[in-house]
Amino acid sequence: MWAYPQIDPVALSLGPLNIHWYGLMYLLAFAGGWALALYRAKNRAPWNSDMVGDLLFYVALGVILGGRIGYVLFYDLAHYLQTPSAILQIWQGGMSFHGGLLGVLIALWLLARKTGQSFLQVGDFVAPLVPIGLLTGRIGNFINGELWGKITDSPLGMAVYDPQLQMTVNKYPTQLLEAFLEGLVLLLILLWFARKPRPAGAVGGLFLLGYGVFRFFVEFWRVPDAQLGYLLWNWVTMGQILSTPMILGGAGLMFYAYRRASKMAATEA
Repeated sequence: MWAYPQIDPVALSLGPLNIHWYGLMYLLAFAGGWALALYRAKNRAPWNSDMVGDLLFYVALGVILGGRIGYVLFYDLAHYLQTPSAILQIWQGGMSFHGGLLGVLIALWLLARKTGQSFLQVGDFVAPLVPIGLLTGRIGNFINGELWGKITDSPLGMAVYDPQLQMTVNKYPTQLLEAFLEGLVLLLILLWFARKPRPAGAVGGLFLLGYGVFRFFVEFWRVPDAQLGYLLWNWVTMGQILSTPMILGGAGLMFYAYRRASKMAATEA
């Protein structure tokens, strides 16, 4: 059985300024996404370094604003209505991926209009970049000691102090499982899939499908937010409800992409 190392959430203190690991994980995500975007932009017209810079700016706004607003609305609205100032305390955690996704989709729509590309083309370019943020973000959750899984006797459990129970118990480190599945595994799948030309919308559809399936799966071991609990049948969580449209939408988008490409090929023939 392994034990949680009790990592200080503050990575560096410079006088009154505290630099949190959670914030550094976001910086690492944007840096990694920027590097991969520059690599993907090579020989991929009309993308270039200037467009990648614009992309980073739009996506950063979409992730931060959408992720925070989504968490407030989807997971703990009552708390933030009582304490509005807490909305700005993002270093303490509390970011919703699904909210961040909506923010990014709006950002991509704006960028598509600016660059003269279709929304699906921009989405396909960006999709393989997103798992980098998922990987670092879940590591940030682990460092913050949040989003633990259920108590277990399994050797996969990690010994961690539970402030509510006031004792050390073994819990599934579902943050690390999500970092592995939604981050590393999904990144490798998308890079492999996108290495060849695909119909517009196919890469983005695979991302939606892959993330939705992985997140739905992990939710069986992850403890739901205390203020929400299970929403249906004593096992359905908010994460699963929000992931279901992603699974359906991703599968539908891939079907549409290939069917549209097949019709266009038949017409040209």
